[in-house]
Amino acid sequence: MKNKEKDKIDKQARAALIRENLLEKRSEAVIIRKIVAIITLSCGALLLIAALGSYLYIKSALKPVDSDSKKEIRVEVPIGSSTTSIGKLLEDKGVIKNASVFKYYVKFNNISGFQAGTYTFTPSMSLKEISQNLQTGILAQKPVFNITVPEGYSLDQIAGLISKQTGQSKEEILKELDKKETVQLFGEKYPELFTDDALSSKVKHPLEGYLYPATYPYYEEKPSIEAIIDPMIKKTQEVITKYTDKIEEKDINIHELLTMASLIEKEATEKADRHLISSVFYNRLDEDMPLQTDPTVLYALGKHKKRTMYKDLEVESPYNTYKVKGLPPGPISNAGETSIEAALNPADSQYLYFLAEHGTGEVHYAKTLKEHNELKAKYITDKRK
Repeated sequence: MKNKEKDKIDKQARAALIRENLLEKRSEAVIIRKIVAIITLSCGALLLIAALGSYLYIKSALKPVDSDSKKEIRVEVPIGSSTTSIGKLLEDKGVIKNASVFKYYVKFNNISGFQAGTYTFTPSMSLKEISQNLQTGILAQKPVFNITVPEGYSLDQIAGLISKQTGQSKEEILKELDKKETVQLFGEKYPELFTDDALSSKVKHPLEGYLYPATYPYYEEKPSIEAIIDPMIKKTQEVITKYTDKIEEKDINIHELLTMASLIEKEATEKADRHLISSVFYNRLDEDMPLQTDPTVLYALGKHKKRTMYKDLEVESPYNTYKVKGLPPGPISNAGETSIEAALNPADSQYLYFLAEHGTGEVHYAKTLKEHNELKAKYITDKRK
């Protein structure tokens, strides 16, 4: 009897314990649900606050910096500037509130065609007004002067162009351009462009070939020589960067590329196929033949002549490709993109010789010296009689 009563009590105790555990678990579940709900509401509130804050910030950034300001801010937009760099420039100058907002404003509105130049903006201008002015050149200050560098011009000739605009002598300008400090300055500024080859003792002018032929505007009355050539070098880097993969594939460094391009530029006439001229030079290099190109002789002599005489071919210089095999130590002119591209993509030919017809400039190619001499007699010697 006593055992039965004891078993009954034990069952009741276990049942009570189970009920207590169930109640405790239910209580925990309720607490957990409450905590989750609180956290969810808190996160939602935070996200809502963040979204609202971002919306208000962007809305503010789309508005003028100061609607009442008439302060004029001068901003110079360099040649080749990207939307990102223009936005950063405008933000730094206090023309806009946020460069990133400007970038996305331009992107979402499909705005393009920004022009380089010196602009006068005010903090009261909207992003729409600023973008329109950058597209059309409105409010752009007229340059004090322009310098146009034709394709194939040498550093000596470019110095002459600079001399006409600055009043400095060509000799003084060349001396400044050839200074080690000047070359190092641009070597540090454009490390991907310059190699140690440009500083070789055999190189006549270290910056030869690195000044891209184009028209450049200048907005100061007396800019420094460094300020004048900086956009020319920057433009060269921009063009070269487009061919980075091809340069690696060709296994040629930039200095060699600009050197080859300069030879093509000087030899090419309006009727010449630059890719074929390029192939002749590469074929001669492969055959271990001297390049024998007249412009290198004239560059060594420091003269601009219509005809190269036999006595000129005897000049002692590492640039004389009649006496020295391989490429000259450096470029002999400043080549345009068409010659740079041809230097990287020579035609597939077996030609080893070419000449320009007297009077017409038409270029004729030959595979052998005999063929070349026959062409020379027909298109040059006989036509000069």
